[in-house]
Amino acid sequence: MNYTVAVFRSRFATLNFANLLRANNIPVAIINTPSQIGSACGISVKFLSDYISKVQAILASKIGLSNFVGFYSFSQNGGGIIKLG
Repeated sequence: MNYTVAVFRSRFATLNFANLLRANNIPVAIINTPSQIGSACGISVKFLSDYISKVQAILASKIGLSNFVGFYSFSQNGGGIIKLG
């Protein structure tokens, strides 16, 4: 399965974004930010990559991007991490 991780600079923004996605019926998990990503608050929002278009639209319409670091795509089958934006 392919997943996407939304990374923010603050825990507050990360948790707010997770709650916002849940309110829009998108299943999410709060995970430790993968060490390959680097600068972030330590936790990130993980969701299935199938939801990326809907998640990007929610992010653009509801949250300021000042704390947003980016979306990173990865596979649980050992694939590398790729920054989406």
